[in-house]
Amino acid sequence: MTGGAKRFEGRTAIITGASRGIGLGIAQRIVDEGGRVCLTARNDEALQEAVVHLGGPEVAIGVPGKADDPAHQEEAVARTLEVFGSLDHLVNNTGINPVYGRMIDLDLAAAQKMFAVNVLSALSWTQRAYAAWMETHGGTVVNVASVAGTKPAPGIGFYGATKAMLIHITQELAVELGPQLRVNAVAPAVVKTRFASALYEGREDEVASAYPMKRLGVPADIASVVAFLLSDDSGWLTGQNIVVDGGLTLTGGV
Repeated sequence: MTGGAKRFEGRTAIITGASRGIGLGIAQRIVDEGGRVCLTARNDEALQEAVVHLGGPEVAIGVPGKADDPAHQEEAVARTLEVFGSLDHLVNNTGINPVYGRMIDLDLAAAQKMFAVNVLSALSWTQRAYAAWMETHGGTVVNVASVAGTKPAPGIGFYGATKAMLIHITQELAVELGPQLRVNAVAPAVVKTRFASALYEGREDEVASAYPMKRLGVPADIASVVAFLLSDDSGWLTGQNIVVDGGLTLTGGV
């Protein structure tokens, strides 16, 4: 944040998967710029710690549950409106990748769960936010995709396929819901979080050497771009997938 900007003053965001990592980084950026946030994640204790970290119940609440559970989605939307009185922004950040290996060997039950969490839940959250507030009052949605959704990604191929579909859903929703809603996506490369730790732990310098910026991402790198996409500063931008990768894809990497 620069110049004391308060782009989210009087506005509220739901951020899924936000007890730590990229989601918490996005929440911090919104609160720093005057907004209020509802965080969701499975672990209630971690959520409440995140709420305290952000400044307490005046600016943040946590609603525990599974991202693909309709009852949890309904509760989070209802509590957000009850506590803060609006639902101006939605960040679909939750994603899972429980397997690594060739797609031909993929356990289909794991694939179904990835599809449910990475794709269908993002659509469902958007449907609920739209029906509860955004259809009448407008709003913005950002879906957190991945560079793995932009090209083949050996070892995490089905995860990448779900993110590719999420990018396409972003474009479809942007066409359908404008001008009331703007819907965009970000596609990070490896960001230093617990979720991505298997991709770099013990060899961070080696992994980072493939990036023109010569470092891996941190949550704040993604949060700044998401904040831009949520804010009025990107008011004529919709249906876009912004690659945030330290230049990795320029070198042919994923």
